[in-house]
Amino acid sequence: MTATNIDTQDRFEFGKNWSDFLSKVDEKRIGLATESLAQKIGHQALKNKKILDIGSGSGLFSLAAHRLGADVISIDFDINCVECTKTLKKEFANNPPNWKILQGSVLDKNLMESLGTFDGVYSWGVLHHTGNLADALENASQRVKPDGWFFISIYNDQGTPSRIWLKIKQFYNKLPQPIRPVYVCIVAAYQELKLVMKRLITLQNPLPKNDEIKSRGMSIWYDWVDWIGGLPFEVAKPEDIIQPLRDKGFLLDRLETVGSGWGCNEYVFHLDTAKEQLGLEKSNVKELG
Repeated sequence: MTATNIDTQDRFEFGKNWSDFLSKVDEKRIGLATESLAQKIGHQALKNKKILDIGSGSGLFSLAAHRLGADVISIDFDINCVECTKTLKKEFANNPPNWKILQGSVLDKNLMESLGTFDGVYSWGVLHHTGNLADALENASQRVKPDGWFFISIYNDQGTPSRIWLKIKQFYNKLPQPIRPVYVCIVAAYQELKLVMKRLITLQNPLPKNDEIKSRGMSIWYDWVDWIGGLPFEVAKPEDIIQPLRDKGFLLDRLETVGSGWGCNEYVFHLDTAKEQLGLEKSNVKELG
């Protein structure tokens, strides 16, 4: 895992971005998000299960989990994200009692332990924005029950390009508010043009047949704002995520890369009961030694 130097004054206002996105949420987007989650995890992995959404953001995927029959706890550090999630709960789910929403940080170990354990833990594009990816991954993974699933996405470590993206993000957060949308347009247009040229050179259709972001019910614009402005920012190679979790008994069910390598690696794990017990036994041996 590669950490970045975080200036708290440069922290991106994730909640404000998702507050602006709320006006775009409708039944079509909710349906896309719900189908996306069901495809990744499976309907039976959500129905009548207890699910934790860490970093709920707009609340769209907490809502999707609720629509798929789960009991949901949503948690976010940003109070505006908490309010977004509450809004979707009220407007599209009629405030059900089996969906709780809390403000808090995944880095707060005591808070996380107080939540108990869950049949599934979901955290898409969140843990790398905490300022401490390693601790966030540790605390989140501990909330998964044996035989439960763990669905996360983490920025892919590209080496030098990732360092360049850090500079892009830092510059965005130093810009005056009125100029930021223009900057997003310039950066996004340049990146999209590069992708089009790459497809042409490799004799592919320059226009993708299936937009990954749209297929999740999200918005291309608000995802670009999140991506270009999102600080804190950390990245990790797949082995940096897979190996520590494997040591804890997690088995990798799925690994996909979003965004042709420059986006997130998307992981779905399950906590194998036998391997978890083996990990505990190894830990006890170390302590005795």
